[in-house]
Amino acid sequence: MRLSTPLSLDGAASARAAATPTSTTPGESATTGAAAPPAPVDRLAALRKRAGAYLALTKPRVIELLLVTTIPTMILAEGGLPSIGLVLATLVGGAAAAGSANTLNCYLDRDIDQVMHRTKRRPTVTGEVSPRAALTFGLVLGVVSLVWLAVMVNPVSAWLTAAAILIYVVGYTMILKRRTPQNIVWGGSAGCMPVLIGWSAVTGGIGWPAVLLFGVIFFWTPPHYWPLSMKFRRDYEAAGVPMLPVVASDTKVAREMIGYTVAMIACSLLLVPAAGMTWVYALVATALGAWFLWTCITLLRRADKPQRGRLNAIWVFHASITYLSLLSIAIAVDVFLPL
Repeated sequence: MRLSTPLSLDGAASARAAATPTSTTPGESATTGAAAPPAPVDRLAALRKRAGAYLALTKPRVIELLLVTTIPTMILAEGGLPSIGLVLATLVGGAAAAGSANTLNCYLDRDIDQVMHRTKRRPTVTGEVSPRAALTFGLVLGVVSLVWLAVMVNPVSAWLTAAAILIYVVGYTMILKRRTPQNIVWGGSAGCMPVLIGWSAVTGGIGWPAVLLFGVIFFWTPPHYWPLSMKFRRDYEAAGVPMLPVVASDTKVAREMIGYTVAMIACSLLLVPAAGMTWVYALVATALGAWFLWTCITLLRRADKPQRGRLNAIWVFHASITYLSLLSIAIAVDVFLPL
């Protein structure tokens, strides 16, 4: 607004008053006092921040790990390289479906996410995305992914994807997670679905090799996730989530991890006769399995040393990602070996 000026009887005072500069509040126009439009740079930054918040809801790093297993499965099902169009269509639909499930998980778990150090920065906790917006985004993303897969891939893949979303959102998040220490065992089966989806995208159905790959990831999931739960045990205790490391000793957890790892290795080796893999894959699968089993055994040996055990748990967590990534690469490469 304009600064007030005392009344004057002469023209000089009036002239000085007319020349007096105006004072404006930030964001107001100097001539009208109206709010000035935000600078284009500010608008772009705000848009990027909002888009980043929605992207964070989908948990991109989790999606990456899921897609790592899809491409090798498609190569195995094709017996070579599938069409690039089919691969891209499957990956886009799978990524959207996983993003939908993860977003709905953030919506449903926002009450416990705010008390866990690991999850308290999620957009549904910080308020960057409202619960209603997150729910809408998750549902729309899910519907789009299913329609995309049904049209661009095939109906079987779309139905399997719908099952994966339901298992994760309803089975794991809504039913199992807060009720049983075995939540990640059965709820984690949603993370096994990409291999079935990838196989069906190529063949239109499900074969034994896909079932065995499902088994590999099913038995891999507990020794992959429980070490992370051991690291963040206090978070889960505060949230009232009965992950196995919360309700059982480190020794018991490590022993169960060893059992699941042995079953995982067995499934990976059964793939040799079931899918006609070569001795190269057999050798790599055996070596990788033995190495990961050794990391779990090491965790068991250090279970009575809490501080060292926690540090080793994170090592096992990262080792599990390395194992699955290298095994997936071995599957893809083995198909092209002239043996």
